[in-house]
Order: sequence, then C-alpha cells, then structure tokens
Amino acid sequence: MRERKSCDIVAGKNAVREALRAGLPIREVLFAQSLPGDIAELVREIGAPTRQVQRAELDRHAQRHQNVMAVVASTFQWAEVSGMLEGAAAKTRLPLLVLLDGIQDPRNLGAAIRVADAAGADGVIIPRHRAAPPTEAVARSSAGATAHVPLARVTNLVRCMEELKAAGVWLAGLEAGAGPSLWDAALTGPLGLVVGGEGRGLRRLVRERCDHLVSIPMHGVVGSLNAATALAVVLYEVRRRRREAAPG
Repeated sequence: MRERKSCDIVAGKNAVREALRAGLPIREVLFAQSLPGDIAELVREIGAPTRQVQRAELDRHAQRHQNVMAVVASTFQWAEVSGMLEGAAAKTRLPLLVLLDGIQDPRNLGAAIRVADAAGADGVIIPRHRAAPPTEAVARSSAGATAHVPLARVTNLVRCMEELKAAGVWLAGLEAGAGPSLWDAALTGPLGLVVGGEGRGLRRLVRERCDHLVSIPMHGVVGSLNAATALAVVLYEVRRRRREAAPG
C-alpha cells in the first residue's frame, strides 16, 4: 500500500477511537477536557502521547471535534485496485467494489465509505481530481471507517473501469430513472457499483463504461436519494442476493 506522508488531523470520538484501534501512526492525542474512558485505555495500550489543550486550539484545527483529536502521520493508506481484487480472492469470495465518480462533499464521501465498510465491500475507488480530498471531515463522517476500508485514488477513473472490466468485473452504474429497476437488475458475479456525484450524477464517459445502469424504485414525492443512501440500498440488495445464492 502507498501511504500519504503528510500529517493529518483526525477529529471526533469515533474517528479517534478507530484510528487507535487500526494502529495508525499516532503522533499525539489532544483533548480539551478529559479523554473518554475507552479512548484513554487505547492510548495507554499503545503508549500514544497525549496533551491537554484549550478548546480554542482544537477549534483552530476542526469545526467539530467533540473535545478530542489525534495527530497522525497518515490518515489514509492508499491501496492498489489490484490488491482489492486479490483481497477478495484470498477470502474466496466474489469482489464487490465501490467506485465514486466526483463526490465533492467530504461528508458524503465519508458516509459512502462508512456504508461500504458496513456492507463488507472490498474497497472504494475515487478519482484524483473532481472529488473531495481526504481530510479529517471525511474521516469523521465515516465514523472511523477510513481506517478499515481499502481506499484507492486513481488518476483516470474511466481507464480504471476498463481495467476492471478486463479483469472480469461487471460495472453497474446507479442512476435515477435509468436502466432496469434494482429488483430486476443483474447484480451477480464480480461487481463494481459506480455512484455519481451530487447533483450531476455520473459523467458521460463514466456512464458509457458501465455494463448497465440501475435505478432504485422511488415511491414517494422525492425523486432521488443522496449518493451514500443509494449506495447503501444497492449494496445490501447485492449482499441479500449473494446470501440467498450461497450453498447451504
């Protein structure tokens, strides 16, 4: 895995807790009042330095921090896409990947990574450009899932999709009102779910590289779901089908 070498801030109880559990290189844990008991215990176990500071100092680094944050040498460890496929093969299961096309809101990106972790996806792929950069806001919104889900950043998402298809992965694009309903869509085999950004959805070239498009039936007044919610619906439908198809 390729690590990003810059120093980053992980803010909030959940994000700090998961960073400690994941064994990220913690340089220092800062807190304004007192450390929550479970975080204090994790800090003692790994011997991470701590420092009590004024709340104003935490405010300078993050808008929302719940009075605790960690300074880490690298918040994200960048994975290789090939490693995601190898990881699925090592677990003797079909790959299930998430490709995010231009999600620019850090909270939406973090929420999507959290959903991917909850549903057991083998990795999340984001483009280097036209996407939210990995920040403490992403880590916080993911509730610490960024410490556990393999995350790859690629220069050209379309080329990455072509390489995945050559490796036998089917790509299903999520788009409101396009393609067959989720209930009728083919979601079997090695699979990559492609989710578009806020408002604009999938870019044209990304849409064209999908093997098929999938729409989620909407029965209310609102015509669409946000990216992370739509991803959750489809991921768990895939999981349901795989569970039913499993022998025994």
